[in-house]
Formats: sequence, structure tokens, C-alpha cells
Amino acid sequence: MASLGVVLDTNVLLSGLAYPANVRGRLIAAWRFGALDLVLLSDFILAELRRTLPRLFHRHGLTLPAIDDLIDSLVAALRLGSAQTLVTGDKALLALRDRYPISTPAEFWAEHGGP
Repeated sequence: MASLGVVLDTNVLLSGLAYPANVRGRLIAAWRFGALDLVLLSDFILAELRRTLPRLFHRHGLTLPAIDDLIDSLVAALRLGSAQTLVTGDKALLALRDRYPISTPAEFWAEHGGP
């Protein structure tokens, strides 16, 4: 997967952290290994992650300090610029895909990541 600038929606980030073996988890791994550049990660997404991740401890095992480190890593990895696509599972956002570059995690992975 070539390095691409993408926006990962909150649902993609949360699911990828909770279920590392699924496609969303593979997208998180691609970011961690430098194959994806996160672009335009909003304060809203960061706040939603900080609020929701502690409730999913049973799935991802991240302690509060580890969650803080993850959020800090996301902020540090963020680069400003134009994203090539928004990756989301949100049906309301996917309805806009005829006007904007929006794809589901599975579509994005099939096109850029692998089988």
C-alpha cells in the first residue's frame, strides 16, 4: 500500500482498535507502519476516541495512559493537507460518495491494501 492521505472516521478507528484482525484493524496497522497518512483528523474525532476507548477496554486492552499515548500519536501523525479519501462506515456519509471521495473500509482496503 503506497502512502496515502486519508481521513479515518471515528467508527473506523474504534472498530480497528477493538478488532485488529478485521479490515479496519488492518487500516490501523497500515497507519502504524507508515503506509497511511492521517489527514484532517478533527478535534471532534479525537474527543470521541478519548471518550469511547475507555469503555472498550475489554476489546482492545488499552489502559488510560496507553489511550493518551495513542491520541498523542494520532495528533503527531496528523498532517494538514488534502485527503485523497474519507474512509467510513457511516451510511449518511457514504450517501455523499457520488460527490466526494468516500469509501467503506473494505472498498479502500481492496483498492489500496490487499485482498
